[in-house]
Amino acid sequence: MKSPFLWFGLTLLAIVVVTALGPAEKSLGTNVRVVYLHGAWVWTAMIYMMAAAVVGLVGLLTRRRNIHYWSRVLGRTGLVFWITYLPLSLWAMQTNWNGLFLSEPRWRVAIIFAIGGLAIQIGITLLENPAWASALNLIYAVILFYVLRTTDQVMHPGSPIFSSGSGRIQIYFLTLLVLTLLAAWQLARIWRGVESQSEVQVTPAE
Repeated sequence: MKSPFLWFGLTLLAIVVVTALGPAEKSLGTNVRVVYLHGAWVWTAMIYMMAAAVVGLVGLLTRRRNIHYWSRVLGRTGLVFWITYLPLSLWAMQTNWNGLFLSEPRWRVAIIFAIGGLAIQIGITLLENPAWASALNLIYAVILFYVLRTTDQVMHPGSPIFSSGSGRIQIYFLTLLVLTLLAAWQLARIWRGVESQSEVQVTPAE
């Protein structure tokens, strides 16, 4: 029961069930459930990228190797949710607006940072010194949030959930967000466990 693989699978199942039970919206009807999931997914990605940056900063200041490793797995987890949010975004567009608005500035930013983030995470994995993970995750997050803050929004509303005025929808969304954050945490634990095992295997040879 302590296995993060088990809890990761159970949490994903809970996300599917909660998404299917999401409250309908006046304009979009039940199709809005995809928007809820898409929102929770991208928020989780951004929260974990920010966590990777903060943990990385702490690692750089304290020079503790273990903290660098945590920055690495948190950044990797955030990127997984960022990349997988892209098809969810396309699904939300097609389901609710009957088209793919790929010229949306936020969509272009998402693609660019998905490709750039993937390149960075591959580089971080190949570099032996884990301090690079902390430094690069910090730089990546600062640039990402700056660009998001200064990017125009055409079809993409700023915060439709919290501007909706519906306490029921807001509570539901926060519940879904907690579940996606929990799933991301289980994924981060899985990666940290794998890395810990490889570290143990390398130690005797050193």
